Amino acid sequence: MKGKSPARPNLIRGRFARGRLPEVEAFTASLPFDRRLYRHDILGSIAHARMLARVGLIRSSEGRAIERGLGQIEQEIESGKFRFVTSDEDIHLAIERRLIAKIGEAGRKLHTARSRNDQVALDLRLYLRDEIQNVDELIRVLRASLIRVARRNLDTTMPGYTHLQRAQPVSLAHHVLAYVEMLERDRERFAQALARTNVMPLGAGALAATTLPIDRKMVARDLGFKQLAHNSMDAVSDRDFAVDFLSAAALLAVHLSRMSEELILWTSSEFGFAVLPDEFSTGSSMMPQKKNPDLAELIRGKTGRVIGDLMAMLITLKGLPLAYNSDLQEDKERVFDALDTIKPALDLMAKLWTALRFDRAAMRRAAGGFALATDLAEYLVARGVPFREAHEIIGALVRETADSGRTFEELTLAELRRYSHAFAADALDLLDADHSVARRTVTGGPAPRTIEKRIKELDR
Repeated sequence: MKGKSPARPNLIRGRFARGRLPEVEAFTASLPFDRRLYRHDILGSIAHARMLARVGLIRSSEGRAIERGLGQIEQEIESGKFRFVTSDEDIHLAIERRLIAKIGEAGRKLHTARSRNDQVALDLRLYLRDEIQNVDELIRVLRASLIRVARRNLDTTMPGYTHLQRAQPVSLAHHVLAYVEMLERDRERFAQALARTNVMPLGAGALAATTLPIDRKMVARDLGFKQLAHNSMDAVSDRDFAVDFLSAAALLAVHLSRMSEELILWTSSEFGFAVLPDEFSTGSSMMPQKKNPDLAELIRGKTGRVIGDLMAMLITLKGLPLAYNSDLQEDKERVFDALDTIKPALDLMAKLWTALRFDRAAMRRAAGGFALATDLAEYLVARGVPFREAHEIIGALVRETADSGRTFEELTLAELRRYSHAFAADALDLLDADHSVARRTVTGGPAPRTIEKRIKELDR
């Protein structure tokens, strides 16, 4: 090298006669956001250095110096003493530059048989592998909260809705467990995303692997990967695992949004099924009486961000030729944003459910009346009346009872028999919402004993 060395030499600009414009550096740098990969970058580098020493590409003493230096750098970052500089471009070069400054020539050998292309793929997989397990744990906690609510409300009768119109009586336990079933499927999807993430790309180099005698299996074992990427071009350009994660996150966010919408409705004055705890409510700057469900509204609102993260990732990928392109730098912010949205939402939703106070009497009152119409129709069917005829009979009964300003519970047997002689005294027993729920013992139905059985299955 001719001339005086710069104070902070760039590690990858030997080919260039001039430096980059500062605004180009600022626009292309990923360091402002990918620095959160530092722990996983160091973890991968230590495994890589151990392998290089094992196969003889570096001396054992150099491997130990690298590992020791990387450990010190990790402490510097965690203590806030590490100086991040935009000209380093990304977390990989920032750490490597600091390593060279700390241990000298041995640091210059760390990047042997490695490219930032396989390095960043490794870092993101390591990071996401940990975070998917964190998300799964948060889902498990929310699931446990919902099951607790269900167990306490096996016989809390409430109306079920279709088209947001009262349809048939169900129980609060049955309603809540519907979300547990959604979360069960969410956990399956995250488990599948984890399996596809747990693949080791290092050794792919820039795109065509390396001529040096590396041992990829050793690195994979050291880092706990289940398998190796089988194609070096795919290894550096694949972001399917990030899409798998974002897809699972987007659907989870949709489930949280639907849950939020119901809590917003239930805690409104119009429904009055539940009361928002003060700790989870906000007030109005002008209207003193207000108790707003801002938390649920924001969880519902932030769903759009997570869906947007998935869409942005798919659009980034759809036009990319093999292998690596800088467009892939966009993957990290999408993944980080989705994680930063769903993790607190899961945590807060788990806390909110167990703190809600339900007005069981209000739920029970709303569950009767014409919501029992299907029970009466099925009563007639059980006595030989064709379903379409029974549907017409009960439809007329509903219309005329509503026109008279009355409800089902006020009808007498004589009045029922005006519509069908198939009605007997036991038909009046059906005009009770609790009784309606208790009779729905079919597998998947809302009867308390059916729900109790399902809760036991979920507890296993």
